[in-house]
Amino acid sequence: MEKIDKNRKRKLRVCVATCNRADYSKLAPIMFGIKGDPDNFELEVVVLGSHLIDDYGNTYRMIEQDDFDITSKLHTIVRGEDEAAMVESVGLALVKLPDVLHRLRPDVLIVHGDRFDALALATAAALMNIRILHVEGGEVSGTIDDSIRHAISKLAHYHACCTRSAEQHLIAMCEDHSRILLAGCPSYDKLLSACGRDDYADVIRNWLGDVKEQDYIVALQHPVTTDIKNSIKIYELMLDALISFNKRTLILFPNIDAGSKEMVRVMRKKGIECHPNFRAVKHVPFDQFIQLVAHAGCMIGNSSCGVREAGAFGTPVINLGTRQTGRETGENVLHVRDADTQKKIHHALELQFGKRYPCSKIYGDGNAVSRILKFLNTIDLDEPLQKTFCFPPVKECISQDIDHILETQSALSVDLGGTNLRVAIVSMKGEIVKKYTQPNPKTYKARIELILKMCIEAVSEAVHYNCRILGVGVSTGGRVNPQEGVVLHSTKLIQEWSSVDIRAPISDSLHLPVWVDNDGNCAALAEKKFGHGIGVENFVTIITGTGIGGGIIQHNELIHGSTFCAAELGHIIVSLDGPECMCGSRGCMEAYASGMALQREAKRLHDEDLLVMEGMSLKNEEPVSAAHLISAARWGNSKAEAILRTAGAALGVGIVNILHTVNPSLVILCGVLASYYENPVKQIISQRALSSVQGIKVLTSDLEEPALLGAASMVLDYATRRTY
Repeated sequence: MEKIDKNRKRKLRVCVATCNRADYSKLAPIMFGIKGDPDNFELEVVVLGSHLIDDYGNTYRMIEQDDFDITSKLHTIVRGEDEAAMVESVGLALVKLPDVLHRLRPDVLIVHGDRFDALALATAAALMNIRILHVEGGEVSGTIDDSIRHAISKLAHYHACCTRSAEQHLIAMCEDHSRILLAGCPSYDKLLSACGRDDYADVIRNWLGDVKEQDYIVALQHPVTTDIKNSIKIYELMLDALISFNKRTLILFPNIDAGSKEMVRVMRKKGIECHPNFRAVKHVPFDQFIQLVAHAGCMIGNSSCGVREAGAFGTPVINLGTRQTGRETGENVLHVRDADTQKKIHHALELQFGKRYPCSKIYGDGNAVSRILKFLNTIDLDEPLQKTFCFPPVKECISQDIDHILETQSALSVDLGGTNLRVAIVSMKGEIVKKYTQPNPKTYKARIELILKMCIEAVSEAVHYNCRILGVGVSTGGRVNPQEGVVLHSTKLIQEWSSVDIRAPISDSLHLPVWVDNDGNCAALAEKKFGHGIGVENFVTIITGTGIGGGIIQHNELIHGSTFCAAELGHIIVSLDGPECMCGSRGCMEAYASGMALQREAKRLHDEDLLVMEGMSLKNEEPVSAAHLISAARWGNSKAEAILRTAGAALGVGIVNILHTVNPSLVILCGVLASYYENPVKQIISQRALSSVQGIKVLTSDLEEPALLGAASMVLDYATRRTY
């Protein structure tokens, strides 16, 4: 599986079998991809199941509208919508499928998900020695679907799963890891582009009439075949709650599982099809359905769309009952597992309706189809057909460095400095794969536009570097509320940057989760994950750059404080009558030891013709900086030496105060001035600190980009805690 078979003499004949409207939304992007590569693939399409039933919308027509030639239509559904009818439908499919598969003789059959029709497909193909690629195996939902899904996985030869957790489940089921592709959900390839279309208002108007964006509900509830009676009760309570909530609602008919007939009876008994607030439909084309979900005030029911696709838009979701209990979800999903009263469901609607959540890409990043096609091209038809299982289950960490099987988990880092705006792709190991730098604009509008432009470019290029972007981390100067992703108050170096929500525009544009924090805190996080702070429970990081900032790690956690003002270390006052600081106070550590403070003193000496020493070079047009002050001191300028001694002493006194306050076991100096200040700080500690803290280590950081690495660590640490 590791090498592409470049010598294959004929196209790979791929048969895609679709059973219903839901699985077609996942399979259609793959079908378009296969059809669009006629040099490598030959596509056959088999349609069966509820696609061919009028009560469920005759949805085979949308396949024809998508310009696919349907090779074979199989009527396989035995009506009755009860348990016995489902079993009989599987049997009928098994009777009809052998003739079709024998006639088509596909090299690979692609089946999706966990429907009983798909189980019949996988059973027939396996017994007829046809290779099977199972899409979306390894997931957990909590009903009979789990058993069917896992049974199909055991019959399948290859797997294209959506999440890291699903991949690990397949490995635990003893599936061969080299035949498992972590692709993401194929529907995300289409929905991430469809939701951004400009015609969403026309789509809403077409299905719901004159209603505003985010002022309507999408409802979709299916029966739970292992608890039909209770699922019908929940459906009835949901309808009652929606009626009393009094919002325009698009409600879709349930699927064909056992119990659906009774649910439709309940809907008609309550007059939903005639109710002025409701629009009841059997089917909505996927690209339009996605727009309706993306712009809804809320989605309610137990459809997998609520816990999967809706998260990509931050649409609030209410998941009723147990049908999706085991699914991975974003924070947009509110579970009402024991939905036993109308009041409880109504309260959930009050909590969720109209809210917006950060966009989540747990289930995909829009590149699933390209991965799946690449994976199909690696299939060696000369390999033995017989599956082999990996016993015993493999260890937890089993990552393989094969580009089409496992990409490099990476973060997108954004660093907003006083001068430059930087974006970088950072790997899990802290390697900066690619960095982009632009001057930081002076206005809010220009700055946001540039951030989005640079991020979009980086995400696009990440695919070429074989990097999977898990999220975006932002490091910025100023006081930040990381819980809301808002800059509360900016430094004077970054204009028009107070009371700014950074998270929302980036998340909405990239459909990725976004974390934001102060640059000093990010430096501490960088040291904790990649630097001297690895394994250290309590330490302090101090940034010595244009300004002075820092971060405090206590008991392995970053300290933010009650008003997000913790670790403003540059504004520790070390002299009551010291120079004025940019914060408005006097005598701050930053007013003595920051790059700006040293530049101020360098300019003063230069204006008095006391800076330049013999042997130094300073061009007339060249701006005077802190570097010239340090250079002058090295050339023996006594006044420059005195200024730097005072700066080092001020920084040292401030750090002594920190040692006496939080008592860390390590102090890490970062930034361009760090190496210069290390020895003066150690000297002040030995002279002025209590004996109990004089032995605390002071080190200069080895990290070249602490702000970028710290922003990345917010993403990467979350991704490792939460299984993708």
